[in-house]
Amino acid sequence: MDITNATVFIPGATSGIGLGLALRLQEAGSTVVIGGRRRALLESLAAEHGFGTVEIDVSDPASITAAAASVIEAYPALDTLVTMSGIMRQEDLRSSSHLADAVDTVSTNLLGTIRLIDAFLPHLLSRPAATVVTVSSGLAFTPLAATPTYNATKAAVHSYTLSLRQQLVGSSVSVLELVPPAVATDLQGAGVDFGGMPLDEFLDEVIALLESGAAPEILVQNVLPLRWAERDGNQQQLIEMLASRRH
Repeated sequence: MDITNATVFIPGATSGIGLGLALRLQEAGSTVVIGGRRRALLESLAAEHGFGTVEIDVSDPASITAAAASVIEAYPALDTLVTMSGIMRQEDLRSSSHLADAVDTVSTNLLGTIRLIDAFLPHLLSRPAATVVTVSSGLAFTPLAATPTYNATKAAVHSYTLSLRQQLVGSSVSVLELVPPAVATDLQGAGVDFGGMPLDEFLDEVIALLESGAAPEILVQNVLPLRWAERDGNQQQLIEMLASRRH
């Protein structure tokens, strides 16, 4: 992925990692289109930063289809999709009251990713060179017990990415997987601090890895213990450590 000359669509880029990545890619020279559900926020970010914008709700198949058509029409040079949108909710599995959160999480994190790729892949395959960047999590590999469906959807995104990459061997589309650790954002709600690394430090590493041509997984140093815990034989210890933290 040439971050100095890409045309990138990032749904879920109105805050947190998504917005930070959008700003960094734009600064590097790429044209960036961001997507989100709140029109007023999109308009504010467009006015402040010059982004292209589109309204999109990745839990709604019709919204994804409409947004894809709009983005591709307005930006025919589009060559990169980053499936950033995601939600993270705590669930108590001892009570069925968690099921609504589980359904929402699967709809947004997993089905949203699949539907976004379906909507944009025909166009990306028509480009001389293109990139799909999926977004999983270190918790896909070593879960946080308090957020079971989030972990599961991110593990599924990882597996889906492996299959997508293999199916696209020989095509013009490269497939990368961004695997964030805990990052200090509002993913679990405003004011919820779960010990994440500073956003700017995370973005510094991500951009350096993208510039270096790192593939197929974009792994900052902080996520390596989670990514390789099963291999290293300390996964259960890390699961217990994560579970013992206050959230």
